[in-house]
Amino acid sequence: MILCGIGDEAGNRLESQIKATQELEWQHLEARNIQMDGFPKANLHDLPEPAFEAACEALERSGIAVYCFGSTIMNWAKKVGDPFEITQAEVRRALPRLRRLNTRFIRIMSFKPEEAEERIPPVVLTRVRGVVQQFADAGVQAVHENCMNYGGMSSSHARELLEAVPGLKWVFDTANPVFNPDRSQTRPWPRQDAWEFWTAVRDQVAHIHIKDARWVPAKNDADYTWPGEGEGAVERVVRDALQRGYAGAFSIEPHMVAVFHDAKSEAQDDALRENFVTYGRKLEELIRRVSPAGNPTSGRL
Repeated sequence: MILCGIGDEAGNRLESQIKATQELEWQHLEARNIQMDGFPKANLHDLPEPAFEAACEALERSGIAVYCFGSTIMNWAKKVGDPFEITQAEVRRALPRLRRLNTRFIRIMSFKPEEAEERIPPVVLTRVRGVVQQFADAGVQAVHENCMNYGGMSSSHARELLEAVPGLKWVFDTANPVFNPDRSQTRPWPRQDAWEFWTAVRDQVAHIHIKDARWVPAKNDADYTWPGEGEGAVERVVRDALQRGYAGAFSIEPHMVAVFHDAKSEAQDDALRENFVTYGRKLEELIRRVSPAGNPTSGRL
């Protein structure tokens, strides 16, 4: 079993991300947004080449490997009506960087749906199919996250996408169902049920994001919690995954620390790193508690 976390949840600067991972004695990181000295924070596939190379060298020195690349490909900030060249350019930039880092998983999505949409347009399936094949041809496994995208509109939408796209696997985020409407139901759409979503896709899950939250109707938003303290069915999902022989990674995404406007703030990185480390230790405790063998587990593989 591999334990890791989404890097920018431990700090904007790669230095902070590495430090948090080492403090947990983990050996892997899920790379998403990185800030290198002299360059603004950017997603791994958008870093200028000198910044990317410096990041690779820092990771090599630390002995930390990038288990999964959290790309922005077809994510919730993109609409299917946007020029497809945006997606194609991101894929072209990501491929050599995956090879450079020897990373075999990449997180993708399936575009942001319109507010009233209830079905996945055929063009979405076509585009996702093409992107997944491009990565497969390079020996990389694309994993789709249930988020604010077409595949994340409900568990039935997720199954439709999985059935329509050969070779696609899932990265299940435990907290995302808490704040996403279930568009397979009648209106007004209820919030999704995390356990129901998990059971619908678990046979195709290759990666798991550990995040937890409670829905707060008064503010029409979610509050994020420690793992197992919210409505994301975290403990139940982890127990079930382990009982079923899941051998992939658990990757933490605490989402508990407010992000300041000044991305260079060292105080912000300190707060993010402290929260990340505490979150990781709480996940280790949870896994020890629910592990079928009753044995401690760690990222120290």
